[in-house]
Amino acid sequence: MKFNYFFLLIIPFVMSCSADSDYVDVPLDFKVPSNFPALAYNIAQNPPTQKGFELGKKIFYDGRLSSDGTISCGFCHLQQYAFTHHGHTVSHGVNNAMGTRNAPSIQNMAFQTQFMWDGAADNLDFQPVIPLLSAKEMNGNFGNIIAMMKSDPKYIQLFAWAFPNRQINTENMFKALSQFMLMNVSANSKFDHYRRGEDGVQLATDELAGYAVFNAKCASCHASDMFTDNSFRNNGLAVNPLVNDVGRYKLTQLDQDYYKFKVPSLRNVEVTAPYMHDGRFGTLDAVLNHYSNAVVNGATLDPLLQQNGALGISLSTQEKAQIIAFLKTLTDYQYLNDTRFSE
Repeated sequence: MKFNYFFLLIIPFVMSCSADSDYVDVPLDFKVPSNFPALAYNIAQNPPTQKGFELGKKIFYDGRLSSDGTISCGFCHLQQYAFTHHGHTVSHGVNNAMGTRNAPSIQNMAFQTQFMWDGAADNLDFQPVIPLLSAKEMNGNFGNIIAMMKSDPKYIQLFAWAFPNRQINTENMFKALSQFMLMNVSANSKFDHYRRGEDGVQLATDELAGYAVFNAKCASCHASDMFTDNSFRNNGLAVNPLVNDVGRYKLTQLDQDYYKFKVPSLRNVEVTAPYMHDGRFGTLDAVLNHYSNAVVNGATLDPLLQQNGALGISLSTQEKAQIIAFLKTLTDYQYLNDTRFSE
């Protein structure tokens, strides 16, 4: 009888543990920094939760999503480099296949409306489809991925916790990835503290001077505290004839979009080398030298780079040094080392 009594006591405990595998609605607190624009992502349709974020993080770092089992999203997006592929001019993936474009950062994506260098995606939930299915990146197969997840006890548990319908499917997979990327907000650089008047932070003399030069000569494209106007522009790069990447034209087939690429945010730019859509410049000095004396004319060259009969942006050696000093204030060390986003 004592054994039976103990057995009866343990039944509710077992049932309780089973119930714990169901949906767990623990919302994550998402706050828009006061110096940021409004959210572009419709957070009401996919509010981040603790388990949704955890699931998205697991998916982000899982190489099994790729055809050879080794290339994860995190392979090309390294946290210490603001989730870029630092040191690699262009992304490469399964079987060391080489792409043609540099891997952009995933920081602050919830404040953007179009993604990829050519704007091929306009919804954060669908953006990962592009690298996932690319033969030169992950070369993934949705059927194989879902089958893998359904055979993994951890995935089974996380999907059950993260979504009321408990379904392991592509819709929930991409929603979880979006929750992970949604929370990837970089807003605690020295510049941010200065802009928000926090902790008495002030910019040094050369940083302030660089900020002034930047506002006068760079902020038309790298606008607002996001440091991008989210537009697509031809910034006068010499065309690589071996690749002839036509930029946004490939997507729109409109002549006015030839050689136009998305204006990237300059947040954490100190650690995201190499620069430009094809990673052709290894330093910030090289980038500024391009704008000051190497802009190539063309039918779609941005009007801001061809004023008063001159090409490019007039920058003295001192102004370049000041701009770089300012750009370094955009490095968000808290974000780069935040263990919430680490593998």
